[in-house]
Amino acid sequence: MFDHWHLHLAVRALKAGGLVMHATEGVWGLACDPFDPEAVGRLLEVKDRPVDKGLIVIGCSADMFASELESLASDDRQRVLDSWPGAETWILPNRRFPGWITGAHPGVAIRVPGHPQARALSAAFGGPLVSTSANRGGRPAPTSLLRARGGLRERGFPGAGDYVLPGAVQVPGAASRIRRLSGETIRARGS
Repeated sequence: MFDHWHLHLAVRALKAGGLVMHATEGVWGLACDPFDPEAVGRLLEVKDRPVDKGLIVIGCSADMFASELESLASDDRQRVLDSWPGAETWILPNRRFPGWITGAHPGVAIRVPGHPQARALSAAFGGPLVSTSANRGGRPAPTSLLRARGGLRERGFPGAGDYVLPGAVQVPGAASRIRRLSGETIRARGS
């Protein structure tokens, strides 16, 4: 699916402020450094997505979200940890992510993905990454690389400094479920 050379090129693009298209569990994703306001701004522009909606952040392991997890009750923390790696995104108290990540929300959406490529990308980058579906707002999330690239080409992706990481989704069309600790489901799996 991917090799170290492709990961090297993807990380180089991320560290230079570029966007990286990559495979996730169910759809193609678009990644960038969550702490780089210009990269996040460009990602929002390419997706035609308002900043107030917020973005999902992924990590290669739960350790990348230690500051978000440490404030949870032990039962809640264990419930989150038991769901990872996997297609479970949790809205947790925000401890460090900027407003351009959380949008109009007090919490932050985080996940340790079940897709090995997404985890490897975060690990090679050395930190969490924005990972949002690689589609324009209001359009279906792409399940193939061809659709992902075609849907964003008119919006300037890939541009100079961007990278497309070769790969494939695991279960086409099954986006991650987004949940709150209260038990509320914000988005069902595959929606």
